[in-house]
Amino acid sequence: MTAGGLIDGGAGDISVLVIDDHPLFREALISALDASLDQVTTREAHSLESGLAEIDLVGDANIDIALLDLNLPGVQHFDALLELRGRYPKLPVLVVSGFEQDSVIEEALSFGAAGFIPKSAGKQVLVDAVLQVLRGEVFTPKGFVSGDDSTLNDSQRDTISKIASLTPQQLRVLNMLREGLLNKQIAHTLGVGPTTVKAHVSEILRKLDVNNRTQAVILVSRLADDVVDTLVPAADVAASAEPD
Repeated sequence: MTAGGLIDGGAGDISVLVIDDHPLFREALISALDASLDQVTTREAHSLESGLAEIDLVGDANIDIALLDLNLPGVQHFDALLELRGRYPKLPVLVVSGFEQDSVIEEALSFGAAGFIPKSAGKQVLVDAVLQVLRGEVFTPKGFVSGDDSTLNDSQRDTISKIASLTPQQLRVLNMLREGLLNKQIAHTLGVGPTTVKAHVSEILRKLDVNNRTQAVILVSRLADDVVDTLVPAADVAASAEPD
């Protein structure tokens, strides 16, 4: 199913996945969509893990748009957005968040969000945002002012895009590479086997399009510290380690 039928001709069913850990807010979003759109199928998830499971169950091609809360339990910074964008690059993700600062909105967009809705917005804003994203446009809230990113050159923007494609665990490994840790040290910290770390490093090098870990660290170091800290957070690896 494509969104064009609904938007251009009034026919067609929109499939929406709402990922938010607050039941009342999930219900409010779903109720607003049901009341405002003639043909909409809604699914809901209370965590990133349950959202990923729902997508895998029905297939990402059968979901037209995901509404994502940034502040999910067990998820740091923009990890949930990065995970969704990395796993399902064709699935539009519309962030719905209580963090409404322009800097947060801009970072979400830079990490691949198709739009950003403040939780304080009304029902019509939600509906307008969903339809705008389904038309292939990017939605930003009224009053949003983009910061001046003219200091970033094309190469730096390309690097940011590549880093944003890494999974949360790969981001943790990359952060430890920046700290100069060896594979066996990373394996011990994460509680995984050396083979798993080696696989993560290989995938990081592939996604960053570099030949070795030194080049990876140099590539990341070309970005400003505040940008790097946002892209590659020093996560609590002990609490968030993934299984082999």
